[in-house]
Amino acid sequence: MDVQVLEGSFVEVPNGGATGMLRCAFGEFVGPRGELASYAFGWTTGSEPRVGRLSIGIGVGNPGGGTFHAVVFNHQDGHAFSLTDERFERVPQGGPDLTAEQARAHEDLPFVWWVADRVMERDRRAWWMRHRLLGTQCIQTIEVIERREPILLVGHDADDEIWQLIGTTDADSSTGKIGHLHHALDEDPTLIDVLDMPPGHTAQRNRPAAPWTRHLGYPA
Repeated sequence: MDVQVLEGSFVEVPNGGATGMLRCAFGEFVGPRGELASYAFGWTTGSEPRVGRLSIGIGVGNPGGGTFHAVVFNHQDGHAFSLTDERFERVPQGGPDLTAEQARAHEDLPFVWWVADRVMERDRRAWWMRHRLLGTQCIQTIEVIERREPILLVGHDADDEIWQLIGTTDADSSTGKIGHLHHALDEDPTLIDVLDMPPGHTAQRNRPAAPWTRHLGYPA
């Protein structure tokens, strides 16, 4: 099935009078028969509870067009959506803002949820948001956590599904530090390209600016 999820701009701004930064990602969706939708999702750093926000717009200028708004939250070791009355962002393909009640009654709601699932699967910024919602933990070597070495090896262990971030020095269990994966991404945005890596796989590169090469298991 030929589906396109096209990443657009990424904006980070102060969160009004509150603490933290609002991160917002925009993009476009093209379905297999040319169906169009546009989306925005985002989250606020340092906020509790950890939730994300999502807007999906369809049918701009057409009868039945609208913008659907939802919250994204941690649910049973994954994520779930819940419609909300509160508008998050305006998106190019969106018609009028719909309340949760209007959205639930809309004939295109199944399509909107399908778009939402594809966005969470394919937009790399959504992987970042999802790891924040889940509070994904990682172990970093002391050299990485102190920023004395760049991250050159990322592992997603098969047994406990813990992530490992390693520099040029081999990992040492006695000095490794546990943190959150989304915080590591704050320090090194290039990790965004491997955030979808399944358990039992690793990604390696020769230098910070080089592309990642993925492996099944840890390289010899």
